[in-house]
Amino acid sequence: MLANQRKHLILEQLQAEGQVLSKNLSHRFDVSEDTIRRDLRELAADGHLQRVHGGALPSSSAVATFSERKSLKTDAKMKIARKGAELISSGQVVMIDGGTTTSELIACLADDLRITVVTHSPSIALGLVDKPFIEVILIGGRLYKHSIVTVGAAAIEGIGNIHADIFFMGVTGVHPEAGLTTGDYEEACIKRAFSGRAAETVVLASPEKINTASSFVIGDLGLINTVVIDGDTDESWVNSIEARGITVIKA
Repeated sequence: MLANQRKHLILEQLQAEGQVLSKNLSHRFDVSEDTIRRDLRELAADGHLQRVHGGALPSSSAVATFSERKSLKTDAKMKIARKGAELISSGQVVMIDGGTTTSELIACLADDLRITVVTHSPSIALGLVDKPFIEVILIGGRLYKHSIVTVGAAAIEGIGNIHADIFFMGVTGVHPEAGLTTGDYEEACIKRAFSGRAAETVVLASPEKINTASSFVIGDLGLINTVVIDGDTDESWVNSIEARGITVIKA
């Protein structure tokens, strides 16, 4: 079998099963594990999968630039954002991560809602300028231009001075085994810091983030309390998430 044929079948299996194991692929194709690892390396270099110890997981398309991500699954993001907005109550301190789905979230907030929003995203802060009763605390730090958020020691220090009711965490992947992942190391650190200062952590998971993984781990699924998803999400994935004690809300 030619290498390209083998890679095509690997991707088919990955799509069908949500993960592949190098040892099993070696037996299936009757080739060495070194050959399979080379296939996975090349597929990962082309952005088709995320390599992990012992195999690979689907790669998230949510690691694209902010402008590119704005065009991904827009209808689903709007539905998920509207449902997420229902979790916010007047008087709360709400931490909101940067991202395209959280940008949709703030657009769903009522004009008369009285909350305090804490964010490290200048875009989120500017999006709330016309909400007269929403106070905004903008966390400072070094601007990470890919996601248009602040990161670094100053951001971590600012986050550590706040107790919040709820945190809306942005991720690039939600996977039952790989947990919560993102495409940048410092962003992962910031997200953990935010979650540690909130009574409840919510992920708004648009379809391209479901059952995928990126390079940097934010934490396992126990870090969050709730995930809001599109109503068409595969039921077996939903069951695997609920089995870990996480509330799944369908938009």
